[in-house]
Amino acid sequence: MSGKRRRVCIVITARASYARIKTVLEAVRDHSDLELLLVVAASALLERYGPVINIIREDGFEPTSTVYMLVEGENLVTSAKSTGAGISELATVFDNLTPDMVLSIADRYETIATAIAASYLNIPVVHVQGGEVTGSIDEKVRHAVTKLSNLHMVSNASAAQRVLQMGEDAASVHVTGCPSIDLAARVMAEEDGDFDVYGAIGGAGVGHPINVENGYLMVMQHPVTTEHEAAAAQVEKTLHAIHHMETPTFWFWPNVDAGSDGTSAAIRRYREANDPEHIYFLKNLSPENFLRLLRRSRCIIGNSSVGIRECSFMGVPTVNIGSRQSRRERAPNVVDVDYDETAIKAAIEAHMAHGPFSSSDLYGDGKSGARIADLLSSADLSFEKQITY
Repeated sequence: MSGKRRRVCIVITARASYARIKTVLEAVRDHSDLELLLVVAASALLERYGPVINIIREDGFEPTSTVYMLVEGENLVTSAKSTGAGISELATVFDNLTPDMVLSIADRYETIATAIAASYLNIPVVHVQGGEVTGSIDEKVRHAVTKLSNLHMVSNASAAQRVLQMGEDAASVHVTGCPSIDLAARVMAEEDGDFDVYGAIGGAGVGHPINVENGYLMVMQHPVTTEHEAAAAQVEKTLHAIHHMETPTFWFWPNVDAGSDGTSAAIRRYREANDPEHIYFLKNLSPENFLRLLRRSRCIIGNSSVGIRECSFMGVPTVNIGSRQSRRERAPNVVDVDYDETAIKAAIEAHMAHGPFSSSDLYGDGKSGARIADLLSSADLSFEKQITY
């Protein structure tokens, strides 16, 4: 490509969206035909969630703009209001930056705010991780963003087929793999030597340091937005299972979603009542250190897509709880259970006995970031679109 570099605006709104897109940021920044415009927003700016913006800066990225758009409360109403605030604030940012395209990630409320704001400014939208299937409000948001988008960077052939079935132009749909697998591939390529767990954590956690010499578990359980009133009761089942197993465990704080207050409150109540010596609670780590910790774990428990996506590539045993990841494509490393203490405990014990699984390329081969950047530099950019049938 010759002439003016294309200005690519990428919006990071949470710890998950940064991990999902970091290698694309790198590839766009380093591409001779592209200019990176980085917008950091929402929970990625806030101290209470382990400020992602600090990690972003440590990785060498300086935000072009920051957007405060979260309405406090972590319930259905505040999620809707945060979406509205995001549309309003991001519209101003996009109008000032004048990007050639805006890239939106996955299926959170910030994702649809990004896509709506860009669409009403006649800016082409690029969507990463469309066409997948899950439970909760994420399912509606993901497919709505697909219809607002002009270019689709999907994880696998099944996702591509769903996007085509929604009437999208085949020329706009590209199977790139998921960029988060790129980071997993980097970590898996590292020498499997000593990993300084607490050096990587760097004081970011709360609780008694746990002994990791004989292995450990990881837990990452978020509220299900369509079941938000049950969030506390649901996570209590997992807390009870982990409590009675007495296996060293790193427990990560939930995402910012409707029901997060209930999940967080249940964790705090448990911690204050029991002061567990075998559970260490964490808010956030850099994407690479999180994956290094994950690589060496005996099992991850909860309902994060990490257990299905990155862990499929890394072969980490995953106990997936409840409906949040309903119908998302799985590799053999995943076992599904309901919110039942006995079932959760039995699944963890069985997975620990099994040990690591073979690597799967279901969500990518570790080369997605460069593929996406090349496509952004060369793909036909058109704001106009029509359904194909």
